[in-house]
Amino acid sequence: MKNLISLFLMLLSFRILSQEFMYAVASEPTPVLNTPNFRDIFGGDDGKSVKTDKEGLIRELEFIAFPGTVFELLGEYDYGSYKIFKVITDEYPYDVDLYIDSRFVELKKEKPPSREIRLPSLKNIYEFLDIVTGNPYCWGGNYNKGISKLIELYALSDNLSQYQKQLWRLEGCDCSGLMYEATNGYTPRNTSKMVYFGEGVDIEGLTAAEIKDRLKPLDMIVWSGHVIYVYDQNTAIQSSLSLGGVVKTDLLETLKDVMKTYRPVNDYSSSKGKRFVVRRWYK
Repeated sequence: MKNLISLFLMLLSFRILSQEFMYAVASEPTPVLNTPNFRDIFGGDDGKSVKTDKEGLIRELEFIAFPGTVFELLGEYDYGSYKIFKVITDEYPYDVDLYIDSRFVELKKEKPPSREIRLPSLKNIYEFLDIVTGNPYCWGGNYNKGISKLIELYALSDNLSQYQKQLWRLEGCDCSGLMYEATNGYTPRNTSKMVYFGEGVDIEGLTAAEIKDRLKPLDMIVWSGHVIYVYDQNTAIQSSLSLGGVVKTDLLETLKDVMKTYRPVNDYSSSKGKRFVVRRWYK
C-alpha cells in the first residue's frame, strides 16, 4: 500500500515542461532508467538497499549515457532540490520511456550538438577488454567503473556491504554494454539492433569448426538476447550472468555450446526460431 501511495503522489507531481529549458547534456556518466521512481530503485523504504529481481538484476536500468549525451526533455517530476526528467535521446533509439536525474546533467535552452562518437583504435579496444575481464555482470550496465554518485545521492547509510556498493554503483556491464563502452557508443546498445549491425558472415549450414575458421577479431556472434565477441582466433569474450560476468572462453567450445540451442543463419530477419548470426563491423 505504501508503494502505491508513493507512486500515486509521484504521478501527481508530473508536469509538462515550460519552454525555458527543453534540452539537457550529460555532464558525467548518467544512469537512464525506464521508471521515474529512482528513490525506490536506489534505497527503497530504508535507504539501504537496491531494488532487484529474483536474479539480482536492476531491470529498470536501460543504459548509462556517456558525458556529452544530448537529451530532449519531455516532462519532469519535481522533488524540490532535484528533478527527474522524462527524456528521449538519439543515442538510445528504442521504444521505451526514459528518465534521468537532473543532478547528472546541464540544462540547455537550445539543442546542443550531438556527442561526437569516435571509434577507438583496435589497440584501445583490446586494452579495455583486458582491463574489464573479471568484472561483474550488470543488466543495463555499460560503465564498468560504476557511478559512486548514486550512493552519495540516494543512500541513507554508510554501512553498506561491498556487494551493496557494487550493485548500487552499477559496476560492470551486460553483454551489449561491454562493446558499447569499449567503442564509446559506436556499436548498438542492445542486441535487437546488433543482429543487423555491420555485414553478415555466411555461416548457415556450417559446423562450429567451419564457422570458427571464418571468424575475425571482434566479429559478433549474436541473437536477440545475447552477444558474444571474437577476441582472437581461439578465444571468445562476453559478459554473461550465468558465467559470472566478463569472461574469456575457448572460441570453438563456445560455438559448440551456442549451437546446442541456436542454429546458424545468414540473415536474422528472414528466419525465425532460435537462431544466431555473425556480424562483422570492424575492418
